[in-house]
Amino acid sequence: MDAIIDFLNTLLWSYVLIYGLLGVGIYFTLRLRFVQILHFPEMIRAVIGSGDNDRSGISPFQALCTSLASRVGTGNLAGVAVALYLGGPGAIFWMWVVAAIGMATAYAESSLAQLYKVRDGHRQYRGGPAFYMAKGLKAPWAGWLFSIFLILTFGLVFNAVQANSIAEAGEAAFGLGKIWIGLAIAVLTAIVIFGGIRQIARVAELVVPFMAVIYLAVALYVIVVNISEVPAAIGMILRSAFGIEQAAGGIVGGMAAAMLNGVKRGLFSNEAGMGSAPNIAAAATPDPHHPSSQGFVQSLGVFIDTLLICTATAIMILLSDRLVPGSGVTGTQLTQEALTAHIGDAGAWFVAVAIFFFAFTSIIGNYAYAENALVFVKADSAIGITILRCGTLAMVLWGSYESVSTVFNAADTSMGLMAVINLVAIVLLSGTVAKLTRDYLEQRRGGQIPVFHAADYPELAGEIDEDIWSR
Repeated sequence: MDAIIDFLNTLLWSYVLIYGLLGVGIYFTLRLRFVQILHFPEMIRAVIGSGDNDRSGISPFQALCTSLASRVGTGNLAGVAVALYLGGPGAIFWMWVVAAIGMATAYAESSLAQLYKVRDGHRQYRGGPAFYMAKGLKAPWAGWLFSIFLILTFGLVFNAVQANSIAEAGEAAFGLGKIWIGLAIAVLTAIVIFGGIRQIARVAELVVPFMAVIYLAVALYVIVVNISEVPAAIGMILRSAFGIEQAAGGIVGGMAAAMLNGVKRGLFSNEAGMGSAPNIAAAATPDPHHPSSQGFVQSLGVFIDTLLICTATAIMILLSDRLVPGSGVTGTQLTQEALTAHIGDAGAWFVAVAIFFFAFTSIIGNYAYAENALVFVKADSAIGITILRCGTLAMVLWGSYESVSTVFNAADTSMGLMAVINLVAIVLLSGTVAKLTRDYLEQRRGGQIPVFHAADYPELAGEIDEDIWSR
């Protein structure tokens, strides 16, 4: 199994996705005229909308928090540490690049998810890449394939990754047995996911802002205390990104290693282009009532995840001098040692608690995506959902004691296969994204509150649910 996983990862990440993700991100950045930069204030407006209390959907803020619940996880703590250890400080620069252009990709995929959403048998909004592949591209087979990979990736593999990090952090900080930590996580997960999508959104709405603010506050404290050393750390990131100096004393392969690890860990963290966040974006009632509104919301999610939280972790590690060549100290352990250097023994405890909140909310957010995919493959019966929930809990237990390398490598493979399918789909539908964007911005420039009018899109007749957009 390891040999198969290694082969697929080499193919996907060394030849396909490292260029595909950057290429698609640049393509949308240029075609949409730097929408993620020039219209950043629109992201804030879209997030604070109320959603008109539409019972079929969740609010824009809940959608952002649920997507952040999935995005903000081990990738922001353990993943950043892995990127630094394997790719050197320069890997962080490439994480920034992936995030900056990935904001345009996230905007595109979530706008499409909103446009092609439907109501399920419970009158709840559902949608995502599988739906715009089936309806927009008239390729239901692609939707099915994507849904299967999504269920495997988010319902199963990624949850093992999150549980693994919680267990490692808990064992290092408190000396608890990994299997007991896994059992505790599984119980808490069951309490939330058996409540359905709305329960997940409510928990995310409460927990995600709290954990993000506390973590950034600690990072800000570390930066202020070490403010004189911050310019040197940033300079190291920039020089190492282009191979001007060998990062961390020459233990990595220069620019190539920095780019490879930065792109891989960047995508794992912010998920732009992977087709995950659109699943929850489709469940929202946008405000303004236009598909592009949720595109802006999810674009902001990429900014918060990588440019704020991942950067905070990277700076704290670099300022600690605990990034040692060949030491074998990486992942969660490296992040814990870095915080211990800054704030004493409480650092290991803080990282363990942060990992728990970050990773636990990721587990429930990931599950929400997988449940959405069940709707597309028409397996969302009581039996189907129960099987998925039990599978999720089983993977939490497995991941809590499995080796971190095996878990991360399996996640890279399944994530890569998902991303390939989704990237092709959104490029083929880019004309629709461009028209939606022009429509939204022209209305805003005209002093109007943007509203989607299906009559202005005759080419979409029969593809979208016009009743959803008729109000």
